[in-house]
Amino acid sequence: MTEVLLTLATATRTASVALTAGEELLAEVTFNPPTTQSEVLLPAVEQALSGVNLDIDSVDAIAVVVGPGAFTGLRVGVATAKGLALATGRPLIGISSLEALAMQVPDVALPVCALLDARKGEVYAGHFEWQSGMPQASKPEEVVDPEILLQAVSGNTLFVGDGSEVYRTLIIRKLGQRALFAPASASVLRAGSVARIALRKFRNGDTVLPENLNPVYIRPSDAEINEKRAIGNTIEG
Repeated sequence: MTEVLLTLATATRTASVALTAGEELLAEVTFNPPTTQSEVLLPAVEQALSGVNLDIDSVDAIAVVVGPGAFTGLRVGVATAKGLALATGRPLIGISSLEALAMQVPDVALPVCALLDARKGEVYAGHFEWQSGMPQASKPEEVVDPEILLQAVSGNTLFVGDGSEVYRTLIIRKLGQRALFAPASASVLRAGSVARIALRKFRNGDTVLPENLNPVYIRPSDAEINEKRAIGNTIEG
């Protein structure tokens, strides 16, 4: 039987929802909301389902991008996915935002470097090579100064993600013709691309319970940093 997956992607400024049956994309809603993603995500889910005359009980699993990315967006997406999973009893599938970006430049011969702007002069970076029709990570994901990142790039590399747009001038200055860039449209994280990874994971039984799914921030939030500083100051005092 064809698997029906509901996929959510809120790791960047956009909010994206996809409904798929096997490898077929049934519906996708992607937009850059003028308000917070929390106000528009559930209506987008309802729009996707109603557009193809399905309800949430028709879904076999719920996939969500867990990070890295914008902290608030990740919390919104993961919390929404957990709520839907608890309400329906469906399993959850967590997906890397960087792997999903690599999926949006399908089956290229070059190494792919997926970059998301992490602000503070840093990027979230994932390095991938296409093997057997899927992007495979060639090193752990990291948050890094782009200058340091580019020092380790030796050959021709395809860059994708909003980080590659923010630091495009730097990348070209450092790498010259070794740097290639995916179309701007490929740098918009779409739930339909995430769903392709989710399908593979679902078929492999790679699912989790709601209590075991959490955002992957890579680096601590400002609140966590401030809390540690306050604790340190208290101890020193």
